[in-house]
Amino acid sequence: MVKRNEKYAIIVAGGAGVRMGGEIPKQFLPIGGLPVLMHTLNKFKAHDAAIHLILVLPESQFKYWEDLCEKHAFNVSHRLVEGGSSRFNSVKNGLNSIAEENGLVAIHDGVRPFVSEEVIQESFAEADLYGSAIAVVPLKDSIRKVDTNGISQFKNRDAFRLVQTPQTFQLKKIKAAFLSDEEPFFTDDATVYENMGWEVHLIAGNQENIKLTTPEDLDYANYLLNRK
Repeated sequence: MVKRNEKYAIIVAGGAGVRMGGEIPKQFLPIGGLPVLMHTLNKFKAHDAAIHLILVLPESQFKYWEDLCEKHAFNVSHRLVEGGSSRFNSVKNGLNSIAEENGLVAIHDGVRPFVSEEVIQESFAEADLYGSAIAVVPLKDSIRKVDTNGISQFKNRDAFRLVQTPQTFQLKKIKAAFLSDEEPFFTDDATVYENMGWEVHLIAGNQENIKLTTPEDLDYANYLLNRK
């Protein structure tokens, strides 16, 4: 019998949520009666009940999160890991918490609760085959490149993609990539992986999988929940 690749998901939620306004970080704000993070964790657990979930939070938020879990009787098994000074370091801490070297790991923004189960499934399947699987969607709007003098130039949107998460990898390779020193051009996990000289493999994401950042995003989130 072929041994199953263990699956991990690192859910990164270290943001202060300043653009959302208010005192509560955006990952804890309620949509559909539950904090955003619980919706996100539920999506990955629904994909695979045996998945190992790792939630990366600032240590100062551990107690608040544990109180929320008790309040909502949230019993989805997960491990808490302390976040770092940047997203790069937060992901690195999450990876370092995994003792195993082999398996597959999805890295996902905690405030993207509307990733589809189909995208999660494909990300693991494709990463198993190609080493990486990065969810992307096509642009809907026209785009222009603006230089430092304010002069703009049309660009063909068909040549570009908007990058989402999950960004899923073979565990051994992404661990090796995160041994690098942090660089300013590491805007996501795919750029860290690509920095090793490895090709990034793209998969189709889902349009609803937005990153909740502003109050308007919360309104849209509640609309999506009510539509179901």
